[in-house]
Amino acid sequence: MAKYTLLKKEGNARRGTFETVHGTVQTPAFMNVATAAAIKGGLSTEDLENIGCQVMLCNTYHLHVRPGDDLVADMGGLHRFTDWKRPILTDSGGFQVFSLAKLNQIKEEGVTFHSHVNGKKIFMGPEESMQIQSHLASTIAMAFDECVENPATYNYAKQSCARTLRWLKRCKAEMERLNALPDTINKSQLLFGINQGCTYDDLRVWHMQEIAKLDCDGYAIGGLAVGEPAEDMYRIISAVEPYMPADKPRYLMGVGTPGNILEGVSRGVDLFDCVMPSRNARHGHLFTKDGIINLNNAKYARDDKPIDPKCDCPVCRRYSRGYIRHLLKAGEMLGMRLAVMHNLYFYNNLMAEIRQALDNGSFAQYKSEYCVKLDTRI
Repeated sequence: MAKYTLLKKEGNARRGTFETVHGTVQTPAFMNVATAAAIKGGLSTEDLENIGCQVMLCNTYHLHVRPGDDLVADMGGLHRFTDWKRPILTDSGGFQVFSLAKLNQIKEEGVTFHSHVNGKKIFMGPEESMQIQSHLASTIAMAFDECVENPATYNYAKQSCARTLRWLKRCKAEMERLNALPDTINKSQLLFGINQGCTYDDLRVWHMQEIAKLDCDGYAIGGLAVGEPAEDMYRIISAVEPYMPADKPRYLMGVGTPGNILEGVSRGVDLFDCVMPSRNARHGHLFTKDGIINLNNAKYARDDKPIDPKCDCPVCRRYSRGYIRHLLKAGEMLGMRLAVMHNLYFYNNLMAEIRQALDNGSFAQYKSEYCVKLDTRI
């Protein structure tokens, strides 16, 4: 059911479409992070549609713990549960298993750990992750992988890559089994494999070559944007890109700033996600075409200009910096909601402008104008 079509290239930057059972995604695209099936900051799925969001990303681990993936399945899957009609990507739960939970042990079968909500013992391996994601009935399920701490020793990273490869084979077999069951909600669920290997170029390349043989529906680069220098991240993307299938979408996990996205697009990445635009917004850090502003600064108290005079979002059309600053200072929920709405509109509009620049052959010019500027604090 999935089909990636490459429409145009400028250097390594790709302009394409990705067809799924829940609609077509125009790429490059930013996926908006709705961890517990909602964007933090009080945005509804209707809001997301209005600000140009194409894909919603939900968290397998969090939804398994609460409300329970069986409950979501009983409610008809995430699309019916949330009233979101467009594609949904669910991550595998791997990152949370390794970062949030008190880790007990990693074995070949999977990982045993304790829930961060009630301390209950949970076991998750490739099959369990696929079963949970099948219950959630997302458009795209991510393979269960091991998220290694950076920096890791070469030997551990190498063993971990091999384990993640074995786990991907098990994910693929389990998804094929689940998609064939009569009561599966989304029988067209897609599987993306994840490239690992820390910051070791040779491990990254070997692992990408191996997972490419498994013919997944798309491929992600994981384990970056976890504190390593941006130059290392860009180097790894450039090293891995030649070995990523050209006829499948490419996803850089957990990235990032507008500048990171422009650098990623220029290296051949199609999909991005990051909690940063919504998280920063809730603390008054807002993106504009001239750079990042911090509404907590006293100089904005009497500022009657919109957050970004060049922005056409529903917030900038109506409200002033001074008003939104007041709401944030007063702890009013509306302040967070307006700030988050602006930042997510900014990101989705950034992607629309990148696609337009690729369409008319001016991406290099767009990147040189905005790559540094958008990440600069005013």
